[in-house]
Amino acid sequence: MKSLYPDITPYHSFFLETDSQHAVYVEVSGNPDGIPVIFLHGGPCSGTKPHHRGFFNPAHYRIILFDQRGCGQSLPFGELEHNTTQDLIDDMERIRQQLLIDRWLVFGGSWGGALALLYAQQHPEKVLGLIIRAVFLARHADLVWFAKDGVNRIYPERYQHLLDSAPQIDPDNIVVSLWAALTGADEVSKRRVTKEWMAWGGQVALGHAYQESSHDEHITEKMVKQVTMEVHYAINKYFIEENQILEHCALLSDIPTIIIHGRQDLTCPIEAGQRLHEALPKAEYVILPHAGHIAQGEDMIDALVSAMDQFAERLLA
Repeated sequence: MKSLYPDITPYHSFFLETDSQHAVYVEVSGNPDGIPVIFLHGGPCSGTKPHHRGFFNPAHYRIILFDQRGCGQSLPFGELEHNTTQDLIDDMERIRQQLLIDRWLVFGGSWGGALALLYAQQHPEKVLGLIIRAVFLARHADLVWFAKDGVNRIYPERYQHLLDSAPQIDPDNIVVSLWAALTGADEVSKRRVTKEWMAWGGQVALGHAYQESSHDEHITEKMVKQVTMEVHYAINKYFIEENQILEHCALLSDIPTIIIHGRQDLTCPIEAGQRLHEALPKAEYVILPHAGHIAQGEDMIDALVSAMDQFAERLLA
């Protein structure tokens, strides 16, 4: 059973200049002469964490982490203007060019996995391989499952708290109703929706491991901005066409791909993993019977580290 590689410190970090007000935080660690790999975090707006470097053998990999626009250490935090999926894909290309990388591996989970697939569909010649965890296809059905009619049947009490958090809820447009509260003038409603959206996401992602925080927990402005960005992407259908990822998978047929999905994942049900594998039949498809959504737990960490070690062996051979 493999575990994360030991903590390392980046040897280079910078803020990427864009064609807008955004400054994107980028860091590089590991072997400067190693195999380039870029890590795409989930969310949107969750940001990278130091332990994300640990999926990659630092002796073999040049590890690039970046915080997507408005996320993590990128500035300004929570900024929604010029913050679309295409902007994020363009930032990835800027990073690749600035670091003088010809081709790289692309590693992403959940929303980061969707972004990885979309980037590879636009720039297949720049991708050495794909590692996709917790497949999220950004379809209408995926949002309905999470926010309207699906996993709410498993956690109805927690879901009712989310519905009750907004002053007005249209049962046919729940996410739009939450967006209205988040962008309205009522600060109490903003914080109430923020708290319950975060609690809902935590409950669905963590399952029985979820621990409800104190009702007195202070909801910060940063939390409000983070949730607002998540909903910004959701109400805009992730800035892609319906079923766009699956319909363009033929562009990825020659890219070595490993798909890893936990059968207990309730945020991104395994049906999405199956549909992606059907669209990419040459991909290696790993189902973890006891793993859930997050990139934690022995089985998930073992699978992800093993996948990266496997790519290293193949590319260094």
